Amino acid sequence: MWGGVAVLLGGMVMPDCARADDMAEIRAIHAEMRRLEAKVQQIEARHGGAQNAQHMPASRTLRSGGRASTAWTAPSPSGQITAMPDLSRLVIGGPALSDDAQAAAAAENTMTESIIPSQPKLDLDSSSPLAITQTGVDSLPPVFRIGGVSVRLGGFIDFSNIYRSKNLTSGPATSWGSFPYANSPNAHTGEYRPSAQLTRLSVLLQGSPTKDETLSGYIETDFGGAAGTANSYQTNSYTPRIRQAYMTYSNTKWGFHVLAGQAWSLTTGYTQGLLSRHEQLPPVVDNNQIPGIVFTRVPQIRFIKDFGRKWWLGLSLEAPQVAYAASGSSSDHPMLSGTDDDILASSGTRILYSNAGSGMLNPNAKYSMDVAPDIVLKGALDTKPAHYEIYGLARWFKAMSQSATGGPIRERVSFAGGVGGDVTVHVIPRFLQFTGNVLAGEGIGRYGPGMLPDATFKANGTPAPIPEIIGSMGLIGHPTPNLLVYLYGGVEHAGRRTYTGTDGYQYGYGVNDLSLSSCNVEMITGGSCDAQTHTLADLTVGGWWHVLQGGYGAVMTGVQYTYLRKFAYKGGDGASPTTGGNTVYVTFRYLPFQ
Repeated sequence: MWGGVAVLLGGMVMPDCARADDMAEIRAIHAEMRRLEAKVQQIEARHGGAQNAQHMPASRTLRSGGRASTAWTAPSPSGQITAMPDLSRLVIGGPALSDDAQAAAAAENTMTESIIPSQPKLDLDSSSPLAITQTGVDSLPPVFRIGGVSVRLGGFIDFSNIYRSKNLTSGPATSWGSFPYANSPNAHTGEYRPSAQLTRLSVLLQGSPTKDETLSGYIETDFGGAAGTANSYQTNSYTPRIRQAYMTYSNTKWGFHVLAGQAWSLTTGYTQGLLSRHEQLPPVVDNNQIPGIVFTRVPQIRFIKDFGRKWWLGLSLEAPQVAYAASGSSSDHPMLSGTDDDILASSGTRILYSNAGSGMLNPNAKYSMDVAPDIVLKGALDTKPAHYEIYGLARWFKAMSQSATGGPIRERVSFAGGVGGDVTVHVIPRFLQFTGNVLAGEGIGRYGPGMLPDATFKANGTPAPIPEIIGSMGLIGHPTPNLLVYLYGGVEHAGRRTYTGTDGYQYGYGVNDLSLSSCNVEMITGGSCDAQTHTLADLTVGGWWHVLQGGYGAVMTGVQYTYLRKFAYKGGDGASPTTGGNTVYVTFRYLPFQ
């Protein structure tokens, strides 16, 4: 009976909805629904209503023009109760509602006790607002259901205007370590780069086998891919790419959680707990974060145990890659010679440490020879005024070596890693937060946006992890509900790892006998500069203004300024190359699902 009524209502309402273009018609539709509901109840009362009432599903209440009305529910074939779709947002067949009608219907159908919650308001009070740093998909209502699985859509349309005082030919992810020295003509001209590549879409799938268990699947993509055919001449054909793609299992009774897939590293800070989509990401625009922020976003399998949702312990096994400092030389000082992945050290040892991709890997990229996953063990504590984290990171590097005169091939393996911590303090709850993170150790350059090298090599070809530290501090303020402002400072520093060859020259990273005076010689063709960076430091200030919000979605605009300074190790000729630059973002975002 109820299924027939739902079909009858759908048949009567859908044609009217297709023609509705103002609030008056939508209210008339709701009035007709209430009239039909009353008529159905009268008919059932005359035909054994008391008996049918035993099987009548519980109804929900909708707010309609200040008066309550009953929302229809119908039993599914499996006996589960499924909400009748909100016709203002979902049309089955026929033309869709006009934009005005959709906005009016969304306002008309604000629910007080609904299965599908009302349009959520953007929350800028967090130290890492999901609407800015990710997609905020968890706070959104399901768009539809497939059996017992809810489907939520999130994301935004992004248009960023980027100006850099030095030309990096870089998209919306700034290559912080690539700011050129004076010898490059690119150091003497600026760069304007408009981009829509940060436009993002996410899908969250969730189901509950039992009241204590939840299965989730999450996919997040943007247009940060640049295939060989991508260019900016006419169509700007940049390709979609995986940002995140993972599945999770959570058991609230046991306090046990599992994640498998590509996600933010467990080394990333979190706003609370250690669960996915709660990462403490700075609310910056740049897709490469800013120097000093610790992160990667890689395939992994993660196990989390919570103790009363206050204490947390996590273990993550994450996909490894190693960035080697294995190239660069001056004409009078051949540090290393050979190809990008096959080099000849001064001792006469030939070293192989990477290979070009094949299969489904990028054939134009080099991939390190890996031994084991990077391992992260982290503990966290949630208190009312603050969130604290401390963790350890373990890594292994591998290379193959052989004497240049022949002989056996040897496998060389080195251990690397570090310790780190994160903190978020609610200095003035809902108005001001302080955040900080640090990671110190050897071979950790990969975990910083500046991409300083992880390792170099010893004379016998063994990987030599470089000592490093990465850290940042930030203040996030909320002067009004619609305004967020932030201030960050960060640093990445790489230490020395050298040895003296049989020829008397220094080799490795951080050598001090290079000729670097040419780094400051201006040449339109580009001069030689073999400077090795030891420090990247930045200061970033910015803000977001929440301009509009309603049934039509939300509109935000952001402005950000970053000043970067890059310092290199001093050369044997006394030259100490330095450079720096300014980056300005002006960004507009439309969040249709918020």
